[in-house]
Amino acid sequence: MTQTRKTKWAWALGTFFGAGLLKPGPGTYGSIAALGLWYAAAHAFHPTATTLIIATAIAAIAATLIGIPAATIVARESGREDPGHVVIDEVAGQLIALIVMRPDWQHAVIALILFRIFDIWKPWPIRRLEALPEGTGIMLDDVAAGVLALIVGLVISRFV
Repeated sequence: MTQTRKTKWAWALGTFFGAGLLKPGPGTYGSIAALGLWYAAAHAFHPTATTLIIATAIAAIAATLIGIPAATIVARESGREDPGHVVIDEVAGQLIALIVMRPDWQHAVIALILFRIFDIWKPWPIRRLEALPEGTGIMLDDVAAGVLALIVGLVISRFV
């Protein structure tokens, strides 16, 4: 019996500390985990709007930069091109969608719904990004979905 080697840091971050192992819909759990941390931090620390925007952008960039190698390693060790249990990409995309949202539950839900729609639907040119190699492709399609959700969310938040 052979045991597959798992790189602990990559699996911890790639599955976002186990959120990606939940069923059904691990991507939604990853998005909800990111949203929950953002919401909790916004209400625990009471940052100014500018500070929250900057902190969220930094967190999204960090998740993306760490997520690319983590997703690559987990995909290789899983033997799958884009394993569903890798949700660090959803975390990065969801954080991007939240960058300019007000920290109330209505705007958080708008960002969540928009991100999940664009992540699942993957309109052009988002779908093309999946073709990039390994962790880059895994991450960048969700980053693009997050950017699209951010733009649409900005428009919607003007009316809500």
